[in-house]
Parts: sequence; C-alpha cells; structure tokens
Amino acid sequence: MRGVVLHAPGDVRVEDRPDPVINEPTDAVIRVSAACVCGSDLWPYRGIEKLDGPTPMGHEYVGVVEEVGSQVTTVKPGQFVVGSFWASDNTCEICRSGYQSACVHRVLMGTIGTQAQLTRIPLADGTLVATPGMPDQDLIPSLLAASDVLGTGWFGAVAAQAGPGRTVAVVGDGAVGLCAVLAAKQLGAERIIAMSRHASRQRLALEFGATDIVTERGDEGVAAIKELTGGLGAHSVVEAVGTQESMTQAVRSTRPGGHMGFVGVSHDVALPGDELFFSLVHLHGGPAPVRQYLPELIDLICDREIDPGKVFDLTLPLDQAAEGYRAMDERRAVKALLQP
Repeated sequence: MRGVVLHAPGDVRVEDRPDPVINEPTDAVIRVSAACVCGSDLWPYRGIEKLDGPTPMGHEYVGVVEEVGSQVTTVKPGQFVVGSFWASDNTCEICRSGYQSACVHRVLMGTIGTQAQLTRIPLADGTLVATPGMPDQDLIPSLLAASDVLGTGWFGAVAAQAGPGRTVAVVGDGAVGLCAVLAAKQLGAERIIAMSRHASRQRLALEFGATDIVTERGDEGVAAIKELTGGLGAHSVVEAVGTQESMTQAVRSTRPGGHMGFVGVSHDVALPGDELFFSLVHLHGGPAPVRQYLPELIDLICDREIDPGKVFDLTLPLDQAAEGYRAMDERRAVKALLQP
C-alpha cells in the first residue's frame, strides 16, 4: 500500500509500505476512504517535535472495514466506520467515565499512521463507530472531521461549559477552533466570539455561528473581549492553539468563575500559579475523548444538521500529501483532506 512517511522536518514522502495485518484478535483493518493533515502534524514537520527516524503519519481516518479479528463483535467487513485518534477499549473504568483518551489500554493512532490506503485499528470494538449505512460521498469530509477536529472542538466547548445564556470566546481559528465555534452554537451559546485575523476563516466562523470577530491578539485581544463583555470577560473560553500566548490570552479572557477548555496541544507553556490562583477560573482540557461524542456527532452529520467538513479547504490525492503539509504550514489552507 501507499502511505505518508515523515523522514525529517519538511521531508514528507509517500512510499510503499507493508499492508497492515491483524496482530491481535481485537484489531480491525480498514480501507481508508479519506484521511487528512492535522495541525498537530505540523509540530514534527517544523522540527519542534523530534523524530526518531522515518515516521508513518496521520491519526484521523474514515473508511470501510476490510477484516476484523476473532474477538471483534461491534463492526464487520463492509461497514463504513469512523474512529477516534485514540484507540480505546471503551470498557475500562476511565472509558466508562467518558475519558476514552485516557483509556488504560489506549493506543495513539499516530503511532500507526492513517495517511495511507489501509490502516490497522487496535481495540476496534471500543474505537470504531459504524455509520447508518454507506454515507453519501459529500458527507465523508464531515465524518472525517468527527475523527478529531470536530470531536476536539466539541470537547473544548463542553469543557468550557458553553451553553444557553453564555458568551463563548474561541482562541484559535484553525480547524479545531472553527469546530469549537460550531459546537458552541449547537450547545446553545448566546454569543460566540471568534478570535481570528484571516478573512476566509472569519467567514467560516460566522457561518458556523460566531456572532462577533476579534482580530487582536495578546493583551489587546483580552481587552477586546473585556470590552465586549462589560469588562468581565467571557463565561466560557476555548483555547485551541497550544502556545504560551494563546493559553495566557485564554485565561485572561475568562471572567472570574468562568470556565476555560484547553484542547490545543501545549508546547512549552507555563502558567504562573499566582495568576491562576487569583483568576478564579475553572480549567479543564487535554486530549479530547472523541469516542464519547462520536455517536451523537455521526447522527448530526448524517441528518445534515451540521457540516463541519467545510473546514477542509484543500483536497489532494494521497500522493500529493507533501503539498498538503506545505499549504497548512504556510497557512494557505485551514485543513488538507487526502484521498487515498
């Protein structure tokens, strides 16, 4: 099969790789219908995360089941499935509490690589959710978004307790931030402030439900949020970047007693204890338990109530994956979809 391998920062290649096989009786093998490049893939692409040799890439995927292990009971060959970027058994005590991304047996799909024609899914019963029949082709991008960025944005909005009567601010206008806007709208937020400097992303944020756009960053961005909220700050803030600036901006944009959900993968972030102490802000976040939300998200997508697939503004064949990485790195694309 063909699959994406990152050899060094900036060096993306599509190569012949061995076809995956069933290693454990709980595995499944799927034929990938669509994969994509994630913002977190850019950390090793830029050399910020170090590689230990050539690395298969990708952790977002949808596709059709080809083969299942002897212990798999919830999916079968021929079904179209969506899975989380964390494989989980969905039966351990942590999973049952709704945090499948911290499953005691979890496997990060990025260690297997899903930017490929085929991929192996560990813990298939707990990881994969079948769609109600074979989806229409135009729904595949949205179902792919559910595998990570929609589920992550949703978790961020839930962690921030977005809901009726609340003002939500979203720090970050990448695919996760835009999906957090969509989630806040679905959760019933009264006002949604998207922080973005890019016209195309602002337009999509407004389409997804944003009521206000703030273009400023840092302390100026915080001041703009305060001005829009009577000097208090937002009830709910979603941080969807993972940098020092974005985290600080998010904390300072949250009103005392408010809630902040942080879902950007943090790199070299340090928050001063005294500022947190006096902020009186609730913090909750981390790797999103996407599997918790997949059934609901799949229903919303298949019923055409939401269209998160609009975050994909570049579609390429798998063999042109390197261009997808370049386009996202240079901010010429929000998110690149790869067609194996």
